[in-house]
Formats: sequence, structure tokens, C-alpha cells
Amino acid sequence: MGLNSSTAASTEVSTIVKHWREHPPSSYSLKIQNFSELEKSTAFSDHKYQSRLFSYGGYNWRLIIYPKGNGEDNVSGFISMYVEIDIESLIVFTPPIEIFAELRFFVYNKKENKYFTIQDVGLKPFSALKTRWGLQQVLPCVTFNNPDNGYIFEGGQCEFGVDVIVAPSLINWEVLSFTKKYYDPKFSWAIKNFSELKENVQKSNSFPMGGKNWVLQLYPKGDSRVDGKWLSIFLYLADSDKPEADERIFVRASFRVLNPLGFNHFEYQSKKWYTEQTPAWGWSQFLSLAELPKLYLDKEDTLKVEVEFKVVSATKYYSTEADPLDEEWVQLTPENYID
Repeated sequence: MGLNSSTAASTEVSTIVKHWREHPPSSYSLKIQNFSELEKSTAFSDHKYQSRLFSYGGYNWRLIIYPKGNGEDNVSGFISMYVEIDIESLIVFTPPIEIFAELRFFVYNKKENKYFTIQDVGLKPFSALKTRWGLQQVLPCVTFNNPDNGYIFEGGQCEFGVDVIVAPSLINWEVLSFTKKYYDPKFSWAIKNFSELKENVQKSNSFPMGGKNWVLQLYPKGDSRVDGKWLSIFLYLADSDKPEADERIFVRASFRVLNPLGFNHFEYQSKKWYTEQTPAWGWSQFLSLAELPKLYLDKEDTLKVEVEFKVVSATKYYSTEADPLDEEWVQLTPENYID
């Protein structure tokens, strides 16, 4: 059958689909009272007939019929049909945009009382550089012109049509990245007079990493789940950077209680997703309090805690709602930006 564009190679695998349909075309119909006269008249208009512009899906289009085939593509003996987008529909946007649409072409058959429907499956990209798509070989002229076949009826009447199904533009998306290298991936925290601490919860100052602010939270005598036998430690997102609904932040990090001698530090690895429901991760039983004074407090009764970030994910959320009917292009802007 026909090819989907004037530049398509003849060796392409055919993607043409044909069937009968009772429902008339939805986008545009062209009814001709005398097809033979149309054929003659197109000799004075590049052998084609162009419909008036019609609006569909927020853009202006034109149906083009070649009664004897598109000679520009060296096609003869077939009805050729195309749809062309009005370039003015595209250049009103800054920058000019690309529109994707699915095309279905129709030829009415009076004998069957149905529409012969033919399409090249898949979306076609319309742009300022490529304004026209269609089919070179819709029906053989000998088939179409024979009244016995039902396409020509009642003294030369016929009907062509098209459905233009415009694909909605992408308006919401996200970009997920993972940062693995930091100029200074460590945060160190010294808790002085550790043995004399009265408050059960100690919080570090907030510190930045991966575009977010974080806080270490330490329980010198353990949190409520471990009954005073363990050092508990957790990493929180600061209140100013709590995850929003459906936001997820992955963190791979090493948590350490440092040995004053400079080696044999106590360490755990963490690989967790931080979310709105779980803005903190850590351990209730991080280090036994029985071991802590002997190995991890220095002579000044200072405990040093460290977290080293290996990976932090970042997600950028975007939204743009350009209305094709508006004359102003809504520029792409981040809704929520995470470094």
C-alpha cells in the first residue's frame, strides 16, 4: 500500500492498517458533488485540492487530496491524502513547538454504507520543518472511479475525511539523579561532658548535604525502646527540608562513633529512602553503653560522632501547562528544585 511520508524509504516495513467504520470522520469531512470535474480542476492547482483550514485539537489543519496521486513523490494511479498543519499554529509559540498527532483517513463507500478507513499507525511529528503527513496510496484510481465499487455514486458524488488525534503534551515530569562526590562529605559532631548529660535527647546543628539540611539526633542513654543500655542515633531531615508528599530521597552513608586513638572506629552503614512518612532513619541499638566509656570517650569526656555521605539522591520536579489556544508560551520552570 502507500508510504507514510514523501521521504520514507520503499524498503520500510509497512505499518498501514485498513478497516471499515460506520462512524463518520470526527475532525473534517470533504464532500464532492462532481469528482470528475475536481480531477480536471486540479490540473491548475498542482494536481491537488486543498480544503479550507479547520480547527481541531487546538490547531489549524488542512486536508489535501491528490485525485490522481502525488506526482511530487512520483506516485500515479492512486488517490493520495495528506493533512497539513497551518504553520501559523506553530510559530506563535516561543520557541516553536512540535505537535504529535495520529491520522486516520476516510473514503465513504455508498455500497457498504461505511467508511473505508486507512492509517499509518503511530504518531506523526508536525513542526515548522515538517508540516505535512499522509498516505501516498489510499485507493487505486481504477477501484475508486468504478461506480460499481461504491466510492463514486449518484452522478459523481464522493466523500473524503480525516481524524486528527492530537497527543497531549507532556506537562509533568521529574528528573532523578544521584550525587556520589562531595567536596566535604563528612559532618563531625563533638558532644562534650557526655557522662554528665542530663537531657535524654541531643541534637546537632543543622548542616547541608546534597541540597538538603540535616540534623543528627543522639540519645545518650538510648531511646524509649532500649531501656538505657544503648546509644541511639538517628539522621533527620531538618524541619525546613521535610520531604513533600511523594518525594523520596535516597541516602547511603556511614555513621561512626570515633575512637580517640584515631583507629578502630565503631561504624554502621545505612542505605535508606527518606520520605514524608519517614523523614528520619537510624538505630535504637547503635552502640552498647557498656563499651562506650572504655573505648570512645576521650580524656575530656567528649564523644565524637561522624556521618559520611556516600550517595544522596536529588529530584527536580517540573510542570508546564501550555495551552495550545493561548498565544503565549508558558516557559518551563521548576516547581521544586533540589540540587
